[in-house]
Amino acid sequence: MSHNSFGHLFRFTTFGESHGPALGCVVDGTPPGIALTEEDLQADLNRRRPGQSRFTTQRQEPDQVKILSGVFEGKTTGTSIGLLIENVDQRSKDYGDIKDKFRPGHADYTYDAKYGFRDYRGGGRSSARETAMRVAAGGIGKKILGDSIVIRGALVQMGDRHINRDNWDWAHVHDNPFFCPDSEAVPEFEGYLDDIRKTGSSIGAVIEVVASGVPAGWGAPVYGKLDQDLAAAMMSINAVKGVEIGAGFESACLTGEENADEMRMDGDSVAFGSNNAGGVLGGISSGQDVVCRFAVKPTSSILTPRDTVDRNGNNTEVSTKGRHDPCVGIRAVPIGEAMMACVLADHMLRHRAQCG
Repeated sequence: MSHNSFGHLFRFTTFGESHGPALGCVVDGTPPGIALTEEDLQADLNRRRPGQSRFTTQRQEPDQVKILSGVFEGKTTGTSIGLLIENVDQRSKDYGDIKDKFRPGHADYTYDAKYGFRDYRGGGRSSARETAMRVAAGGIGKKILGDSIVIRGALVQMGDRHINRDNWDWAHVHDNPFFCPDSEAVPEFEGYLDDIRKTGSSIGAVIEVVASGVPAGWGAPVYGKLDQDLAAAMMSINAVKGVEIGAGFESACLTGEENADEMRMDGDSVAFGSNNAGGVLGGISSGQDVVCRFAVKPTSSILTPRDTVDRNGNNTEVSTKGRHDPCVGIRAVPIGEAMMACVLADHMLRHRAQCG
């Protein structure tokens, strides 16, 4: 299987399957001399970890990360950083009934069509379990970026339920199981997802990720656009089916006057009257907040029987047992933050390489 790496100057390669013995990651391009410990990476891994509420899969994985290389006496050496997370709570028997059946909406059929066989245990390599290593790599990306750049994510929509942006409070994101910034929306989300979960079904969500403190000038005008790389990063996350930057698809409804982020001088700095561009102009950061949203489809593993086919070309039905997220978008919040961090760290190093 090819294409297991992401990034350019800051680059990571992941390995491992959902029900294999471990997941791993090799991170290249980290500058030397940066303070780094396992605890620096663990905080975000704990936020992504399964089994923390009734609204996520009940698979119990501690997701304890180990640093195997690239760090000496608490600082990065400039060599490749090896990371490992052991799997401890696999239940492969849950998937015995679907080993020859293709789940609609899942990668089962396409993996089999490409490779001639697949690891049916939890989806194997197609499982979102792989994203634990992205979160670990993103923790290193955040250390490269430093404290002046703050990356935060939130769930802003679940199914057809939206938050009220007038109630947005970043502090509240950490006080509920949905990473929701609107305290008034949380009870509605709870009741809505409880009903879906009890029927054995699933629902999608929209996640918003914001990076504050990004200076103007990162990115490249043509084939290395900052927003281009952000879109690719978010689309690479399991179950993501749409990405937008700034106003995104809503910009198609705006006039030129409404869409223009007007500028004025504020002392020695350029100030913008709005941020429809999402902090990126012509592929290059403008100095405003970088704003990205992505849509996550409903989890494909559901209890409701669905029409499908098997590997032998027979029409059949499939329903999926086991432990699954009723809304996989919830745990996608720290994953989106990690991918934002990896892209920004890469562009920081690329900008430094060209422009000093």
